[in-house]
Amino acid sequence: MTELAAAGIPVTVTCRVLKLSRQPYYRWLAKPITASEVVEAYRANALFDAHKDDPEFGHRLLADEARDAGEAMSDRTAWKIASANGWWSAFGKKRGRGSGKKAGPPVHDDLVGRDFTADEPNQLWLCDITEHRTTEGKLYLCAFKDVFSNRIVGYSIDSRMKSSLAVTALNNAVARRGDVAGCVVHSDRGSQFRSRKFLRALAHHGMVGSMGRVGAAGDNAAMESFFALLQKNVLNRRSWTTRDELRIAIVTWIEQTYHRRRRQPRLGRLTPVEFEVIMNTPAALAA
Repeated sequence: MTELAAAGIPVTVTCRVLKLSRQPYYRWLAKPITASEVVEAYRANALFDAHKDDPEFGHRLLADEARDAGEAMSDRTAWKIASANGWWSAFGKKRGRGSGKKAGPPVHDDLVGRDFTADEPNQLWLCDITEHRTTEGKLYLCAFKDVFSNRIVGYSIDSRMKSSLAVTALNNAVARRGDVAGCVVHSDRGSQFRSRKFLRALAHHGMVGSMGRVGAAGDNAAMESFFALLQKNVLNRRSWTTRDELRIAIVTWIEQTYHRRRRQPRLGRLTPVEFEVIMNTPAALAA
């Protein structure tokens, strides 16, 4: 319209042809972007970042993440923005024929190939997430296992399965083990392990990511075996009333029973802690 006015065509004529009102046009010309549009853009950006990190989150959890990032909004506002942009939870209902939850694309190649062995500590770690119900709701455990000694080198327990669950567990493992540069970290294609936060944490520690294939449980079987033991010895032993009650039981079993009392044939009938001490490794000194 500005170009037409410069060419000598009156704005009144142009507005009439385009069926526009002059006053709204002049208001938009004076201030093309309103304050409310700027606010919505910042909110949408915060919601997009949260959705990118955790595709499973629905609009309420996305709103929580946005508020933590400094962009306050109601759950209803978050739903409107997420809905308009098609940011649906990966666990949401199917939309259209043939649609539904699919495994996300890998962000790493499979560097393990089901060879769950290592000649030294901090050479290959496996990681995964498990969950269990309590009366208060679900509790999630993310754990990292060093295949050299089968020791759980780091873990994190929370009531929400966010990318920060995996990042916290990784940071705890690094703090315990020390020099981990070059260590391969193998996982499935869970969104927590594909999130930008987790990828940044791997890069920060100089570690190398690895991912299994879709629908191939054997690609992380060594980690699944640990969770099966946890399920049999702790989770399924009784009903759990509170999350704190289950949290204490999990930590106690890992640190006292699995690490220091459960002897493993692959380790020469030694416990993970005994194996590391006898092998006189830097990992043992860090324990």
